[in-house]
Amino acid sequence: MVDMFSKVERSVIMSKIRSKNTVPELLFRKALFRKGFRYSLKNKSFPGNPDLVLNKYGVVIFVNGCFWHQHKNCKYCKLPKSNKLFWKKKILSNVERDLRVRKELKRLGWKVLTVWECEIKKDISKVIDRTIKGIH
Repeated sequence: MVDMFSKVERSVIMSKIRSKNTVPELLFRKALFRKGFRYSLKNKSFPGNPDLVLNKYGVVIFVNGCFWHQHKNCKYCKLPKSNKLFWKKKILSNVERDLRVRKELKRLGWKVLTVWECEIKKDISKVIDRTIKGIH
């Protein structure tokens, strides 16, 4: 299938996709902060640059987009119909990197939690409760 946008238009669209301070990430951070948890953001000294680092608890948290990290059985993680080979390769490399990063962080003694975009959209209070249980 041919892309419905020109290369220039597609480039503009893709350039607007954020890697930090996404809406789900901001909602999650604010809710966690309201519960009294303090964290640092995007600490580049950690493998994979976790979205939040809770040093006091030895926990790192990734707030993952369902499409970019292929959340299983999620309606948001369908691959585009155009340029399938490119997207399959791109997304697979993200998933493989996620696994390597999780292993490395665990090897370094960190507890790794993942929060998914769709879960935040659906019921953030449930996500916060589950996260707090995972922290303790």
